Amino acid sequence: MGADALRSYVQALPLAAVLLGFLVLPLLAILVVSFWDYDSVRIIPAFTLENYQDVLGSAVTWRTYANTLKYAALVWAVTLPLGFGVAYFLAFHVRTTAMQTALFLMCTVPFLTSNTIRMISWVPFLGRNGLVNGALIGLGLVDQPLEALLFSDFAIVLAFVHLYALFMVVPVFNAMMRIDRRLIEAARDAGASGAQVVWNVVVPLCRQGLGIGTVFVVTLVMGDFITVRLMGGGQRASVGLMISNQIGLLQYPAACANAVVLLAVVLLMVGAILRLAGVRREL
Repeated sequence: MGADALRSYVQALPLAAVLLGFLVLPLLAILVVSFWDYDSVRIIPAFTLENYQDVLGSAVTWRTYANTLKYAALVWAVTLPLGFGVAYFLAFHVRTTAMQTALFLMCTVPFLTSNTIRMISWVPFLGRNGLVNGALIGLGLVDQPLEALLFSDFAIVLAFVHLYALFMVVPVFNAMMRIDRRLIEAARDAGASGAQVVWNVVVPLCRQGLGIGTVFVVTLVMGDFITVRLMGGGQRASVGLMISNQIGLLQYPAACANAVVLLAVVLLMVGAILRLAGVRREL
């Protein structure tokens, strides 16, 4: 082994140690515990497949996964055009770097507060006696308050979009900033309309950014539990919430088995997204 190769291994050793201690070993611990047995008061280190049989053989679990995938799909369907539109405006309509930076920082201001606080802030707006219902009744659009605004799928998706839209904006904006502006000028000189320029030039060239943003949004929604608990009013279910409930009941092996299955599902989804978006070729 040459000196350069040895130096490269030495330089990578601290990062490898961090990943081993804080990523690989915890994942291995979760995997091992998922095969253990348990009762109401203790964990029994005895090999069993019952935890995975309960996860994969339960109709309730399958419905919970389907509900979580539904949330991920709905949030993605909203954040994709929203993130693309915001990124497009910042990249192509804001001329100065200073203004781009200022507007981008404005987008990050909500992240200075806790996710929980931002979710709770929707309650006065969406509640039965909230501002939205008051406005709708005042305008004569409805006769009585709408119950579906709060503690519903609508409230959950709205909160998810509020929390995670920026994770779509950032990678798409970064991809758009790398587009050669001469390509857009050439398309316009060739007679392309604005919509054609966006669809045939901008979208293909920022496909990797869209893919990365999709990965961020989907993975965050799949693993979230506090949003579903608060905005669903305890009437909606997700995989993350199910795992949280199992941990609260001290059912750690069952929670670990659910976590392993969720991790496998998310990794398959991420692999498919990266393949479709061609991100791996860029890396």
